[in-house]
Amino acid sequence: MELERKADSPLTAFAAFRKRFKKERAMHLFVGLGIAFLLVFNYIPMFGILMAFKKYSIVSGIPGIFTSPWAGLAHFKEFVSDYRFGEIVRNTIALSLLKVVFTFPAPILFAILLNEARHMLFKRFVQTVSYLPHFISWVVVVGLSFSFFSTDIGIVNKLLVGWGWTDKPLAILTGANYFWGLAVGSAVWKEMGWWAIIFLAAIAGINPSLYEAAQIDGAGRLARIWHITLPGIRGTVVVVMILTIGSILGGGLVGSNFEQAYLLGNDLNNSTSEIVQTYAFKVGLADGRYSYAAAIDLIQSIISVTLIFASNAIARRTSGSSLF
Repeated sequence: MELERKADSPLTAFAAFRKRFKKERAMHLFVGLGIAFLLVFNYIPMFGILMAFKKYSIVSGIPGIFTSPWAGLAHFKEFVSDYRFGEIVRNTIALSLLKVVFTFPAPILFAILLNEARHMLFKRFVQTVSYLPHFISWVVVVGLSFSFFSTDIGIVNKLLVGWGWTDKPLAILTGANYFWGLAVGSAVWKEMGWWAIIFLAAIAGINPSLYEAAQIDGAGRLARIWHITLPGIRGTVVVVMILTIGSILGGGLVGSNFEQAYLLGNDLNNSTSEIVQTYAFKVGLADGRYSYAAAIDLIQSIISVTLIFASNAIARRTSGSSLF
């Protein structure tokens, strides 16, 4: 009994903890850096939410976040009553939903097609080429868009006119009717290969004996995909879908809405390219109205968090898989 008490003493437990911590110090260092990153860039800036409820001025500096007079819900009411509120919300939701509908299934389909490819050299080449656009900034992507779709030097317009498919160049970069298609298409091209890596990893985790047994039973390629591959990656698909829905207003898998709208937007297509993020930047930050911009971003954050919890609850009830 005395030996058991000695083994369970606080000093012995602390010594065991210290020994284990010393052995795993490299892992703790990595975790500590991640926690520090979250604290500095995610949690500490949350104090800025107070600006949404105050009459903040940049001349008051950081202390002004706490000492500025209260404005209540005045900034929220101003945004909701703005004459462009309906148009901005429509553009934001429509662009995000279109990206989810077309951009989310693309990497899943692409991963399945790559998995079915039998030539390994071709498979590796296509996969490498497909995820490289992810590392290209949206500034470069917009520059490439000008090279392809410009009415003056655009390759696409020259081909369309040269082949007689249209009488004059299409205003793809400046026409309001083309902006949503251009944004969705560029997002698919840029992010499809990168996100396909996740689904390829999920497919690689499926037991190969399932495919062999199905093939012996006479199941064709489509039948194996439908009954083995898709159910095998269902959990991964659900998790990615929840994260996508949660970031529907800002980006994530569906691509950066702000960078696309800000870089591709102009006075001619403003009726379809102006979204919540660009409006907050132009009216709030560019004009020095930081409290107004904070109020707009807070509304967007609340909607995003609500979407995450709602989509997680729906996924748990319908498929049995969820993020938390």
